[in-house]
Amino acid sequence: MPEPVRSYADDLRGRADHQLQELVRRRPDLARPAPVDLTALAARAATRPSTQRALEQIDADLLHVIEAVLVAGHSGPAAAALLSVDESALAEPLHELWRLGILWQSAEGMRPARAIGEILTHPAHLGPPAAELGVRPPADVTAVVRTLGEPATKVLDRLRWSAPRATFEGPALTAARDELVAAGLMVQVDDTDGVLPREVQLALRDGRLYEHGLQAPTGSVATRPMPDVDAAAGAEVLELLWRVEELARAWEINPPRVLRAGGLSVRDHKTASQVMETTLEQSAFIIEMACAAGLFAQDNGLEPAWAPTSAYDEWSLREASRRWALLAQTWWQTTRAPSVITQGSAGGPVNVLSDIVTWPLMRGRRHDVLRVLADLPEGSAPELHDVDAYLHWRRPLRLPEGAPTRADVVLQEAAWLGVTGRGALSSAGHALIAGDEVAAVMAKHLPTPVDHILLQADLTAIAPGPLEDDLGRFMRVAADVESRGGATVFRFTPSSVRRALDTGLSAADVIAHITAASRTPVPQPLDYLVGDVARRHGQARVGSVGSYVRSDDETALGAMLADRELAPLQLRRIAPTVLVSPVPAGTVLDLLRDHEHTPVAETSDGGLVLTAREARRAPARRTNARPVAVEQVDEQAAETLIAALRRREASEAERTLTQQGPRIPETDPTSTVTMLQDASAEHVAVWIGYVDETGATRRALFRPERVDGGRAVGTIDGSPARRTFVVHRITGVAPAV
Repeated sequence: MPEPVRSYADDLRGRADHQLQELVRRRPDLARPAPVDLTALAARAATRPSTQRALEQIDADLLHVIEAVLVAGHSGPAAAALLSVDESALAEPLHELWRLGILWQSAEGMRPARAIGEILTHPAHLGPPAAELGVRPPADVTAVVRTLGEPATKVLDRLRWSAPRATFEGPALTAARDELVAAGLMVQVDDTDGVLPREVQLALRDGRLYEHGLQAPTGSVATRPMPDVDAAAGAEVLELLWRVEELARAWEINPPRVLRAGGLSVRDHKTASQVMETTLEQSAFIIEMACAAGLFAQDNGLEPAWAPTSAYDEWSLREASRRWALLAQTWWQTTRAPSVITQGSAGGPVNVLSDIVTWPLMRGRRHDVLRVLADLPEGSAPELHDVDAYLHWRRPLRLPEGAPTRADVVLQEAAWLGVTGRGALSSAGHALIAGDEVAAVMAKHLPTPVDHILLQADLTAIAPGPLEDDLGRFMRVAADVESRGGATVFRFTPSSVRRALDTGLSAADVIAHITAASRTPVPQPLDYLVGDVARRHGQARVGSVGSYVRSDDETALGAMLADRELAPLQLRRIAPTVLVSPVPAGTVLDLLRDHEHTPVAETSDGGLVLTAREARRAPARRTNARPVAVEQVDEQAAETLIAALRRREASEAERTLTQQGPRIPETDPTSTVTMLQDASAEHVAVWIGYVDETGATRRALFRPERVDGGRAVGTIDGSPARRTFVVHRITGVAPAV
């Protein structure tokens, strides 16, 4: 156990190097930015924001221990009695809280950091002490309770384990409150509210903080064999990759337009769901994750549309396990929350890919849910209510009882992604949490691709497993998927064969590909189908033009064709009085006018278009929000930081021998206020540096008595007069040695 000290700051300064290194690793906000010395480190650790972050890391059992120490004043038999446990049972939890810098060792026992009381204003749902309320409760609360009427007794039963304050409306409840106030068991706050003093509430609870003491959630959890879990996860991965590829095929041919407000329209979302053969919820998830991974994005067209990116082309050439790894790691890091789309918002429906499809807490919630699964034995498949219970226990401050956990959303996303299988965390899911190479782990559990198909006489082909990438791409172009499962059934149709011919393949190429892949001969009906479609393919030609030029003067059109300055327009005569160009009409109009031709624009029915020249504007630049990433402190960084702080401490000790008082480092206002409040509470003096009325920097040994409103009031050693210092004029604070 650590040696007793007089203050929280002394406790931190007295820790060994390895203990300080562990502290900054577990509380990385203490090291970013690096503090100037150990005093600044202690001041930062004692601030309310840093303490709040530390408290949010602990589970309910550790929180109960902190509350017991806070209520009892320090660790010891009284704190153990509040939790109905033996004092020895608290040794390890208390030491864990000390390592986190939440408790410090005093002569009486472990004490909470000052900010703990500011954060946990009602520990264990207890009211304020009677002294703060200005009352004296009865010596024997139990005896007084026996004399109460039934309504007042019911009020106490209702408030025993819940919040100490209640509102009393109506004659009956008001009478019950008045009876409790008269008995000294309650304090009237205003016309309608009353509050129970802490001592009364503890007496009603028989001296306990909680009804069940220290107890983690328990319950029977179903287990699945890990081979079955990994096999189910691998099957989901193949389905996911297939759906992403189908979406890319659809969007590269017919890209959906970007809404003016951003995002994807409801109609295009439904179309994408049909293409991927899935629900609106799952299609929204796949689209969001694929775009977050950089596989799809807005193009740079005049009318922006969603289309595959060059990164998709590179991604599609990778092995299946590596393709999945990118999607899984994107899901693990992003704050995009596709569930918002189906749930909607207060402002109405939410479109896929819109800016508001995000929830800053979603990333942390995914981490929490998966770590709950990872902490259970391998193959455990807990029910949703069990996961909820574990989350409430692991994060009692972030997720108090009754708060929604969104565990159902996370579990569904994990199942779609293949991170879980049959409700249990897969081997690849464990690797994702641990930060290991997930692609290598998933590769072991994906079905081995097959390099052949089995042709049937009814124009169908059976793939007895997942096809190799090249063969799979060819089959998805040349045939339609009729059914999928352990084996995939493809059907050759005139439209599918025409689709293959549209890619530039000839009839002979199509038959050659099929023959090379099939373990059975090519049936005659399929040979006839390919040949028949190929004979009709390309008999009629369809093209497109950007604009046309029409004139009854054939000589004028001939002059345009002969003008070399108009070569960029690529003019071509299709009739004696009509020229066509692939360039948009506006460009053709401007270029002809620049070269002394006098065209005018016309509508589709031949009417003149008279328009004023529009002012040109560049499109507004949009900045994509990036999720905030917490920079962790590794062992090397922690060792370097603590070594630097120790060197600074040693050099300051040498300077102390030659000047009055220690060196006073510069401290930010938050740290300044914290250190002055600590000194005021402990009735000790501190050295301060301050700027006087002339602008000169001075130092003094200051004993603060009160710190509030941005001012510190106290006395300077050697003078009985009280002085007031404005916090923003105090340059730094250092403890008196």
